[in-house]
Amino acid sequence: MNRNSIDQNNLKSFSNYFKKRKNSQIIANAVIKNGINDTALNNESVKKMHYDFSEEIDVGKVTNQEKSGRCWMFAALNNIRYSISKDLKIEDHDFELSQSYTMFWDKLEKANYFLENIISTVEHEIDSRRVMWLLNEPTNDGGQWDMFTALIEKYGIVPKYVMPETYHSSNSRYLNKILSLKLRNLAKTLREDFKLGADKESLREEKEEMLSEIYSILAYFLGEPPQEFDFEYKNQDGDFYRDISLTPKEFYNKYSKVKMTDYVSIINAPTQDKPFDQTYTVEFLGNVKEGQQIHYLNLPIEKLIDYTKDQLKNGEPVWFGCDVGQWSDRDLGIMDTKLFNYEEVLDTKFTLDKGQRLQYGESILTHAMAFTGVNIKDEEPLSWKVQNSWGEKVGEDGFFIMSNDWFKEFNYEVVINKKYLSQSDFESYQKEPVVLKPWDPMGSLAAR
Repeated sequence: MNRNSIDQNNLKSFSNYFKKRKNSQIIANAVIKNGINDTALNNESVKKMHYDFSEEIDVGKVTNQEKSGRCWMFAALNNIRYSISKDLKIEDHDFELSQSYTMFWDKLEKANYFLENIISTVEHEIDSRRVMWLLNEPTNDGGQWDMFTALIEKYGIVPKYVMPETYHSSNSRYLNKILSLKLRNLAKTLREDFKLGADKESLREEKEEMLSEIYSILAYFLGEPPQEFDFEYKNQDGDFYRDISLTPKEFYNKYSKVKMTDYVSIINAPTQDKPFDQTYTVEFLGNVKEGQQIHYLNLPIEKLIDYTKDQLKNGEPVWFGCDVGQWSDRDLGIMDTKLFNYEEVLDTKFTLDKGQRLQYGESILTHAMAFTGVNIKDEEPLSWKVQNSWGEKVGEDGFFIMSNDWFKEFNYEVVINKKYLSQSDFESYQKEPVVLKPWDPMGSLAAR
């Protein structure tokens, strides 16, 4: 018997295995007709996931990233927007920060970051794993909190009316396609010039000219960012205010009580190669070369839960990164490990734990949102209120609800103000980070 391939005896055995289960064909018909999620939906989970929270922040309406992967920007800008709106008493529906503005600078900085990485690896063969990793995706919309921090500290922020959305900020597929095409072209030029004898300093001179082209392409797609603007708003009492000739950095420094450098990224990666109480960074992951770099502190999930709860109870939303596609329903806005009875419907078992899902490629951080509420009973969280950025037609007016079990299994990162950290955790955060390989699962970007 040849066990290297599937033969007719195997097929007969497989069919018998399927048919021996009572009602197997009825269940198959239901899945074929309705799809696995509608068939396996657990209505007990739906009933339990009701939108009532003992601690809740009124952050106003949700925003909509449309057909782009800027969730990390939207979640962070929403936190800043909430702070400014609250401080200035602006009606939330009248005020939003420009996501197109931060997108422009992110794309330009990512282009520089990519070309610098190409220059740093010019000695490597093109089929080396690192070079192929770089060339696989020269640019995308995704990001991390530390990357957002680097952008805002360098370029500031502006109201949305100063640099509104464009067709391609909201539909970024072809913007990314054109940029990737150009960046691969530029990578080829740099590598070939090195082979012809150019040193790295000469390559960096070339790179400056190359970035002029990138800037122009971005301006065609997104418009040029403003150098200064007038900030105009009307508060809830109907009083009108104008602050003239502000630069984006002046606006950020003057009006945002949320200061990016006050926050730290805490992750939960329960794998043997990443001990807790240690910090990590990722090779080739970033945007602003001279700005804040990726810096994670790995802690047990219970600490992420406690810190998130503390910050929410103090009236401040929490940016977080998760694997949004796991055991969740977009229309219902529910994220719960008991939402679908996949095992019962399919007569099978899934036994990977959180660390094993990371190691075997089953789960990574894919999406960033903000916690704006929590339902606590006897000091234990039952569920969490989530501000998404997919518009108001999903979930509860755009808000999602997450069970605490889902938090434990599929939430990988929270961003916490340093003032909430224990002394020991703050000291751990200050450790020199271990550098992870570019393809490590914790090098994933929020881009859904």
